[in-house]
Amino acid sequence: MSSQWFEFLKNDFAQGFPAFCGFEVLYADYGIFETCLKVRSDHRQQDGFVHAGVMATMADHTSGYASYTTVSEKFRILTIEFKINYFKPATGSIIICRSKVINNGKKIKVAESEIFSVSGQIEKTVAKGMFTQIAVTAKDLKSAS
Repeated sequence: MSSQWFEFLKNDFAQGFPAFCGFEVLYADYGIFETCLKVRSDHRQQDGFVHAGVMATMADHTSGYASYTTVSEKFRILTIEFKINYFKPATGSIIICRSKVINNGKKIKVAESEIFSVSGQIEKTVAKGMFTQIAVTAKDLKSAS
């Protein structure tokens, strides 16, 4: 994979719902993707913590792009299953997600995401997810719709 592909993916990342949420890319390399979110009041739930759904979306999307770095532009990545564990409430002003591919099959990929709540210079692990994804050709994806 070329650095041009990673740059394309960094620019491609924030569209639609992820753009609406405000997710931003920090880093991309083969099998690795890192993103951040500057927490707004509308990301928080009734008790003031970052909503679990925001973190799940971030973890899923970031892990998908980690898998996306391992395929050519002919493919798209779709999540087929995931599980996420929440360890403690996210209270920081920034959320960081670090994702990496841990099993890089030709079609089936498994990635993990760690979510950190950042307050000042302190990062606290608040969640971890495991994501199973499938690589499908773009043309197959279009014919299925």
